[in-house]
Formats: sequence, structure tokens, C-alpha cells
Amino acid sequence: MNHSFSATMCDPVFAPRMESCRSVTIPASVKRCRETGRIDCFRLNWKPGMPNQPHRFFDSDFAKVLEGMAYMLELHPEDKALAEELDRFVDLVISAQQPDGYLNTYYTCVEPENRWKNLFESHELYCAGHLIEAAVAHFRATGSRKFVDALARYADYISTVFGPGPDQKQGYPGHEELELALCKLADVTGEKKYVELAGFFIDKRGTSPNYFVEEAIRNGSQLSQEQLANRQADRPVREELNATGHSVRALYLYSGMADVAAATGDAELFAVCERMFDSIVQKRMYITGGCGSTPIQEQFTVDWNLPNDTSYAESCATMALVLFARRMLEYTGRGKFADVMEQALYNGALSGISLRGDQYFYANLLEVDANTFVHNTTCAKRQPWFDCSCCPTSYCRFLPQLGNFTFTVRQGEFRLDIPAAGLYRFSGGELEIGGQYPYGGTIPITIRRGGAFRLALRIPGWCREFQLLLNGSPTEVKPAEGYVTLEREWQTGDRLELSLEMPVEVVRANWHVTSDAGRIALMRGPLVYALESVDNGDRIPRLILPARQEFTLEEAPGLPAGTVAIRGRALEEQDCSGGALYFRGEPQRQETEFLAVPYALWQNRGPAHMAVWMRTE
Repeated sequence: MNHSFSATMCDPVFAPRMESCRSVTIPASVKRCRETGRIDCFRLNWKPGMPNQPHRFFDSDFAKVLEGMAYMLELHPEDKALAEELDRFVDLVISAQQPDGYLNTYYTCVEPENRWKNLFESHELYCAGHLIEAAVAHFRATGSRKFVDALARYADYISTVFGPGPDQKQGYPGHEELELALCKLADVTGEKKYVELAGFFIDKRGTSPNYFVEEAIRNGSQLSQEQLANRQADRPVREELNATGHSVRALYLYSGMADVAAATGDAELFAVCERMFDSIVQKRMYITGGCGSTPIQEQFTVDWNLPNDTSYAESCATMALVLFARRMLEYTGRGKFADVMEQALYNGALSGISLRGDQYFYANLLEVDANTFVHNTTCAKRQPWFDCSCCPTSYCRFLPQLGNFTFTVRQGEFRLDIPAAGLYRFSGGELEIGGQYPYGGTIPITIRRGGAFRLALRIPGWCREFQLLLNGSPTEVKPAEGYVTLEREWQTGDRLELSLEMPVEVVRANWHVTSDAGRIALMRGPLVYALESVDNGDRIPRLILPARQEFTLEEAPGLPAGTVAIRGRALEEQDCSGGALYFRGEPQRQETEFLAVPYALWQNRGPAHMAVWMRTE
């Protein structure tokens, strides 16, 4: 379908990732889904004793692949093979829908008697949400209503089961996601009832009597307060003070809350969203944008607890933070949300997938050494797939959207949120963005089709100095909420040049973050850098980086052309232990050099050790 805006990327980071998703990630994921039964389960012919028993989250995995295929088809409508394969898959999914509208392969084939009986664990409503998102994406890409109509019928059925009525269940998703999906469904159908259902799920969550507690009793078990908190269900969401619990669930919930708040004008709910955002960014987020400090229940823990070598920072959680920040940016226009979105995008989100597009991190550590390979090899080395494959399939739908994260279109206004090179079309005009961002800070902008509109350019929070030229002349425009705005009758051929000062910066953590005490990290522009053993050998634990020094830039060896590496001075501690486990005496230090590469690109040159935070003098 034709939209009033689009972006064709040609930058050094997003464009290659989008192409690798098209040529490698999506086909590889389809192959894995076929091999593991995630596709055939929609044929509803599985019987006990057969291989590949459907799992409770199989539907969501395949739905995310379908969503990614739809986004990719929207970018490449000429790809007839992709269109035909997607159409066959959509028909297969629709064929599994039950007469009452229900659509879940696990509870249709494996436990039909337990439909809606274990919301806390079942992923039943979560799978519905991802199927809805896939259907909405399919409609927007093709204009066909068959998938979205089928899922609207499922949502209508869900609304008969759940709600405030005396004969309805007062429950809500154990794994949040349906809330935001219902708001997307409302957007394409014009039916406000779906936003109302999403609002019901949000406002019933954690209220007393607690639905999950009563459900557990009915199922012959009990839940602790910690288990409820992990599901963001230990108190009403409007009373929550901090981001808590399972990080992916939390960020999907907050995204749905932001959608409902925006759709209904609920200022109180939106204030809660901002409170959750600030809780994450100010005290519970890694420098890479990673969320979730521990693999125990995959959750946020407490303020300042950000360990490096046992960090969880699940790939899905960082992608979810991007989605949450994007919503907050779109609804407010405030640069602080763009800053976090960009930080997560260029670092923690892209680190979870290899450059080739078929190897993944589930957890994204900030420090890996020989000990990590001993106790947690799967976290220290990207894997081709996971039995719990939420992260690989999430990349299928995340990477095709990278271009959409770079801009916002409002009435009469084009906002460049991330100045990545590409051709941007919208109803009011057309812009060509050049340059090598994020490796270079010079961004040429050419008006390819003029018109009367406001052009807002983001000045990132990390940028201390900038300059803006219009047709070669400096313009004195002061930023407001992180953006400079120019409004005029633009002429085809008008040129701007935005120059963002982009030095190497030494970053320190708040002293409460004990894991980073006495350490520094390096950033340049939005990129977090890491020392990798490919460049520095086994010396990383012995290196001390002086904070005051002149850094130099060079091309990173073995990484895509144009990738900028940082070279600097270091002190290397010499081994004075004599082989002893503990020893006395002062180690000798020898001057040496180090090389740091963008964190998101580490371990693309073979297995390696790595560290983001380094000791300093």
C-alpha cells in the first residue's frame, strides 16, 4: 500500500542490516520454524507421540516472522516470491482459526480443555497479540483484509471472554503484548473498542482481588509476591514507582500504556509511562541501552545494580525499549526520548545479531573473559538459534523497521530524529540525507521536492557543539526540547548542512554502580566502544586506560568499510604473581596502546573476549 511517508536507507549501519535481514535473517528463521514445527502446528494435525509438539509460544515466534516478512514486502513490493510465500503462510494461519474465532495452536491441539485457565504462564494472550501485529503489518503492506479481519474476529471473541461484565473473566495477559497490539488493530479498523479492551487489561492488572493469585489457587498452587512483581501484577500499574519485573514484559506493557494514554488522552497514565521511562534510564539501564540486570526471572532488579559479566540485557528487551522510547518521542516530540532510542538502537539492539544476520545473543554481556566461556558459553558466543527463539524471530520484525525509527511526520512537519543517510518522502516534500552517520557528524541535507513545511532536526543530547548551514550561510537557531526547527517555503535544491561535534568522550558511571567503580567507558557520538581480544590479545584485564589523553581514529580492521575504531594509550600491568593465586608487592606497568571498536560489532571476527568498562588511573 502507498503511505504518505517512507524512508529508503543508504547509511553505513541500518541499510546493510536491513538487507541482511531480507537475504539471511528472515529466510533462516523460516527454515528454523519449518524444521521445529512452528509452521506445521497451524495445520492442527499434531497427535501425542508425534515429533515437534506445539509449544505455548510457537504461534508468537512464527507471527513475528510473518510480521517481518510483511514489513520487508512493504519495502520491496517488487519481490513476488516473498509476496507469494507470505500469502501462503497467511492462509495457513487463518485455516487454524476455530469457529468461535479462537486461534491458538497449542491450546487447540495439546490442551484444549485448558483454554484461558493459566494466564499467568500460558502466553495465550501474548500469542494473540503477535498474531494481531502480524495481521496489521500484512494489511498495511498488501491492502488485503483477510488476515486482519480474521484477527479482528479473534479480538472480538477475546472481548467476550474478558471484561468487566459479571460473566466475564477479570484477567489480563501473563506476558504483556496484546495491549499494544489491540491499539494497532484499532488504528487500522477505526474501532475504539480495541483500545477500550487494552485499557481494561491495563487497569485490572495488579488490582485486588488479584486475578493471578485466585487463578493459582484454582490450579492447586500459589504465587509469591516476587512472582507477581515479575509479571508487573503485584499492584495496580498506576501506583507503580519503578520499572520492575521481567524486562521484556514490562517494556511491552509500558508501550501499550503509552498507546492507550495517547489514544484516550489519559494524562495520568501517560505520566506513569514517563515515570517508568525515567526509572529505567536514570537508574536501571546499561550504557548500551540494555535492560534487565539478571538472568534470574529475566528481570530488572534494584536501582544501580548493573553487573557487566552477568548482565542479562536480553536482546528482546533492548528492542522493546526502542519501541517504548519511539512511542514516547512520537507523542511528546521531546529529544530525551530520541536520545535513549538512538542509544539502544546503535548499541544494545544491534549487538544481539551478527553482521551476517544468522547468529544471535540472547543476553548481551558487557564483559566477557575466559571465565565467562567456562560458566556461560551460550552468553559468551552468538548462537544460531535458541529453543526459546523470541530474540531471533524478533529481529525478523525489528530490522525492517530501522528506517522508521529515524524520522517522525506530523501535520506540516518533518522531524529528523536520527540523521541516517537515506531518501525520505512524505506528503509535504522529499529530502535526501547524506553523510556517514553515526561514524561521521557532517550531515548534508538536500531538498529534493520543496513545499511549505517545518523541518525539525534533532541535536543529540551527547552533542556539545553543532553548526547548521542553510544554502551555505550559518543559521542561528536555538534548540528546543532537543530540536532546531526551520519553517519556510522550501525550494527544490535547497541545501542544509548539520555538523555535530563528535569527539571521543570518556564516560563514568554514578558511584552507586559499584560494578563500574574506578572504571571508564568510551563513546563517540551515539556509539559505545569496547575493547576486544581480536585487537588487544589477552591483555584486556591488565590494561589501565588514562582518562586524560588524545585519542586517534582509524578504520577498524576486519569490520565493514568505514567502521571507525578508537586508538589510545594504555598501561599494561605485568604479571608479578610468580604463578601464585595471591601475592604481595606492586605490579610493574608498561606503556602500550589499545584499540576499541563499536560494541555492537564485537564478536563478528570470531570468538573473543571483550570489555566495555575499563580500569583507569
